[in-house]
Amino acid sequence: MIQNIKVFLLAVIAITIASCGNKKIPQEAKQAESKVHSTISLSEAQKKAIGLEVGELQNRNLKTTLKANGKLMLPPQNQASVSLSIGGIVKSILVTEGAFVAQGQVLATIQNTEFIQLQQDYLHSRSQLSYLRSEYDRQKELQKENINAVKIFQKAEADYNSEVTNYNALRQKLTLYNVNAEKLTAESISNTFAVTAPIAGNIHNISINIGSFAEPNKQLFDIIDNRYLHIDLTIFERDISKIHEGQKISFTDANHSDHVHSATIFSINKAFEQGQQAVIAHAKILDVNETLLPGMFIEARISVNDSSSQSIPESAIVSNGNEHYVFVEVNSNQYKRIRVRLGATDLGFTEIFPFEEISVNQKVVVKGAYNLLSELTKDSGEDD
Repeated sequence: MIQNIKVFLLAVIAITIASCGNKKIPQEAKQAESKVHSTISLSEAQKKAIGLEVGELQNRNLKTTLKANGKLMLPPQNQASVSLSIGGIVKSILVTEGAFVAQGQVLATIQNTEFIQLQQDYLHSRSQLSYLRSEYDRQKELQKENINAVKIFQKAEADYNSEVTNYNALRQKLTLYNVNAEKLTAESISNTFAVTAPIAGNIHNISINIGSFAEPNKQLFDIIDNRYLHIDLTIFERDISKIHEGQKISFTDANHSDHVHSATIFSINKAFEQGQQAVIAHAKILDVNETLLPGMFIEARISVNDSSSQSIPESAIVSNGNEHYVFVEVNSNQYKRIRVRLGATDLGFTEIFPFEEISVNQKVVVKGAYNLLSELTKDSGEDD
């Protein structure tokens, strides 16, 4: 009996020792496995399924910046209201709202009986001017030889000068109808004239339709050229000393905080705005696109100095407990997890300090990073 107990105790001790020894193996294996699972490979189909996207590491100034609000504005010379000096019936409309038009492009044609009379008067004046010029020259030569009376010469001169005035006035009126007076002939008289675009841009509004009467001095078309959009930033009195021409700006529109644009201050008003202790700083947008529209409110960051650090979109950072990671592209289908320390965050970007070097040429996963982390932690047994 005693012998059996001894055998039993020895067996228990052996099992306990073996069990204690085996506890170290999973931990060591886990550490080794963690190193193996710092990279993950995906097929093209898997990348498409999770919507994986990569982007570049950017140097941004997220600390030494001045925050300012502003509004997208269009200079007056880049917007136009098209109207007529005389009215008429709309015969045709050749453009649609939203369409881009070149300067001088025909927008519509207008029918007007007064226009016919104007052309007739001009051609008659041109004919009369030719005759009166000849008569004036003839009387001038006769006057030199004292053949004709002074009174006759003076009348010929007055008639000629009067018709010159009338001719020039009629020619200027024709230019208001976009008619080349020099090419006008009796055969080319028309009852319609063209309405043309005074500037290049997009048609914002059309307030006429075919058959309607286009009233004089009433807006028919509204044209805007958004290529020349700029920012009006409100700078309060306490911050005026911090801004100057040439400063770089990063800004987002109020509806798309992830769309970051660049601009440069080109002028600063020299007086306070009415009703507030603030001036307006004007900035030229460097990358105007169709998402930016006049009147849109924006949030801007003005670089106070040139210090910058590595930054990435917030969506590129994933967390596992208290640790933060990014995934960098090793090749087109393989991605490596790198631990980072986080810095300042602003305008949808976060400053990072990698525990391993990330080269400037490496791409960073900006969309789908959490899917990669999930796959790694699932395969390696790590806790999320």
